[in-house]
Amino acid sequence: MTSKTAKGVRMALVGAGAMVVAATLAIGGTASAHHSFAMYDSDNQIKLAGTVSKFQWTNPHIYIELETNPGETATKVKHYTIECASPGILTRIGWKFNMIKQGDKVQVVIAPLKNGDPGALLKAVKLPDGRVFGNGGPAGRAAIEF
Repeated sequence: MTSKTAKGVRMALVGAGAMVVAATLAIGGTASAHHSFAMYDSDNQIKLAGTVSKFQWTNPHIYIELETNPGETATKVKHYTIECASPGILTRIGWKFNMIKQGDKVQVVIAPLKNGDPGALLKAVKLPDGRVFGNGGPAGRAAIEF
């Protein structure tokens, strides 16, 4: 192998190595950003009661679509999209894919979105039969009891 060929091979390997490092850093940054709960206001948790309009057991996160019951001053039902942990995390703490159904009346403790939109991070859910489930360690504990 000539010195020009050897130099070309070394340059190609260095370039390929730099691309692998850059791709790894880009993926790592995306993965850590994905798991941030910064958009939720965990310091000002609230309790809601309502009817489940949809329960979505899918990766990477489970979602509860909740129609809140109107109170004395509310004029209409408010729809919340509530983010939960992954199926793997929730299965390990006792959740089942069929434990929440459309039409179920539930209570939830949530960390609402900081921007005021009707979305939230679940802290705990109380099922119609009275059982209470948290949302796993990464989401944190509920600051309000049922």
